[in-house]
Amino acid sequence: MKLYIGIDLHSNNNYVAILDEGGKKVFMKKLANDLRVIKEALQPYRDNVAGIAVESTYNSMIGKPLV
Repeated sequence: MKLYIGIDLHSNNNYVAILDEGGKKVFMKKLANDLRVIKEALQPYRDNVAGIAVESTYNSMIGKPLV
């Protein structure tokens, strides 16, 4: 079974979601930004991971005009 990991990265934590190839949630959890913690959480799924996507943006324009 192929699994896909999505990570929404924040300054001091992240949200990890793992979906199977049918789109069903297999895992969803808020984790600290600590590589050991993240690796430990993902270890049981390691052999089935087909892809990982990380969303990380910083919007310094909040509340400022675009022009």
